[in-house]
Amino acid sequence: MARTLGSWLSGPDPTSDAGPNDYPGKRLGLPETGPGSIARFGRRIGALMLDWFIAYGLVGLAVNLGFISKDAFLYSPLGSTSIAVVWLVLGIISVRLYGFTPGQWALGLRVASIDHRQHVGVGRAAVRGLLVFFVIPALFTDRDFRGYQDRFSNTAVVRR
Repeated sequence: MARTLGSWLSGPDPTSDAGPNDYPGKRLGLPETGPGSIARFGRRIGALMLDWFIAYGLVGLAVNLGFISKDAFLYSPLGSTSIAVVWLVLGIISVRLYGFTPGQWALGLRVASIDHRQHVGVGRAAVRGLLVFFVIPALFTDRDFRGYQDRFSNTAVVRR
């Protein structure tokens, strides 16, 4: 039993290609520090929180302007659904047009295409947004701190 558990609890394979000078982003050709280096988890979470607050504010503005009734916002799934839709649309449009969301801009981050395309297209931005929306795929990262949303869309969140 101990050998069976030890086979997956003992850590990474010692024959893997990760060396003592390995850092997140090295396999992608990104610098270790400074602009263009892989963004760390804290900044990414902070940017996500800012984007959610912006989505809350925009939906709150829609409620105050009468586009959504206050009762429907407070007591039905329409409120949370509208916030999620605004967050998703805001992320898709801003990543496509500018390469970053408002929260990422505030924290000095951007979404970079690792296949050297000039922009992240609408399709790849939509895949990223949907996978982040479902939370779980974004929690599993590789050695380069890229979640499933980044791996499936060939992107990485880097420092500006």
